[in-house]
Amino acid sequence: MDKLIVQGTGRLSGEVSVSGSKNASLPILAAPLLTDEPCELRGVPAVRDVATMLRILRHLGVRVAAEGNRIRMQPGGYAGVEAPYRLVSTMRASFCVLGPLLARKKRASVSLPGGCVIGPRPVDLHLKGLTALGAKLKVEQGNVIGTARRLRGTSIYLGGAFGSSVLGTANVLMAAVLTPGETVIESAACEPELADLGDVLVQMGAKIDGHGTPVIRIRGVRRLGGFRHQVIPDRIEAGTFLVAGAILGGELTVRGARAEHLGAVLDKLRQAGVGLTIREGAIRVRRTGRLKPVDVTTLPYPGFPTDLQAQMTALMAQTPGISVITEKIYPERFMHVAELARMGARIKREGTSAIVLGVEKLSGAPVMASDLRASAALVLAALSAKGRSEIARVYHLDRGYDRIDEKFKRLGARITRVKER
Repeated sequence: MDKLIVQGTGRLSGEVSVSGSKNASLPILAAPLLTDEPCELRGVPAVRDVATMLRILRHLGVRVAAEGNRIRMQPGGYAGVEAPYRLVSTMRASFCVLGPLLARKKRASVSLPGGCVIGPRPVDLHLKGLTALGAKLKVEQGNVIGTARRLRGTSIYLGGAFGSSVLGTANVLMAAVLTPGETVIESAACEPELADLGDVLVQMGAKIDGHGTPVIRIRGVRRLGGFRHQVIPDRIEAGTFLVAGAILGGELTVRGARAEHLGAVLDKLRQAGVGLTIREGAIRVRRTGRLKPVDVTTLPYPGFPTDLQAQMTALMAQTPGISVITEKIYPERFMHVAELARMGARIKREGTSAIVLGVEKLSGAPVMASDLRASAALVLAALSAKGRSEIARVYHLDRGYDRIDEKFKRLGARITRVKER
């Protein structure tokens, strides 16, 4: 198991390129289960979650060839319709194979992904949508077992207690494209990653209107073809580097960052006193003066993303004044607070909010990553802290960031990956 040794850095400077989106790649990688024709996805990040999804595809009989950031897939030789716990348990997005298997093979057995350190993440909206299409589903011994002999288009409302579900919308969308009749998904997720999946399905021959909006209309087709697609840049990685530039000062250009995907994030950074220059295909971040505290509330897209909440908390922890971070998507997503406190942060939990009293400087300390985005927040805090920090369990970081420690090193960070004893 690896850990990171980080020595506090004065400033970051230079250019960094954002990798392809993990959250867009994962559901798109399930789309080949809908066809017999070759598929190719380019720009795929080299992260653990992608490797897990490829293992699931191979288990289901898809021939997979990975060449750098290009994945070639040849479906058709299905070995079965079961996605077992030993694979699904390590990554929630793998549950997205359920919709394609039901639509194409008319049956499936997919393990429930289970709980998560950031709080419960139920699949009830997935099951609600697929049941509305006509699938017969039951849960036995931790597996969702389903048959879908007579699917029919219908109107489905996918809103939940904490808003729409990106993966739930993706699962239902992929099932609906091969379902006879018209399906209307109301309160659909609007995230760019979902819109990217819709673009792929349209290229495959699906009849879809409104993907990327709250109402998606799908007219089922008999068959789909293959695709060749370049995945969108990772807006969460881009946001992570923008927050890093805000914390550490200097001048940092984030290539591949799309301003149209980061509106809420850019707004909060500007409120905090961060200078931003938006150019085609890049955003430059520059901090010259003192930061100002801002309040942040996470919301479904186009609101502030929950996947950048921990990083923003790390920024506000070093911003003089009081700020309030409210989590509306995953109310328990504050595991990073205790670790930031070890570095001198002054943060108090109040229900679904964290009240942050900013300090001038954090101090290096040994800390432990609890989840993917908390890992990124600890790296940002360690880079700006006084002294040396050790970040344990960085396998969480590797689930969603493509060699982020190497990227930081090229920007002037003093960061080393070592094996834990």
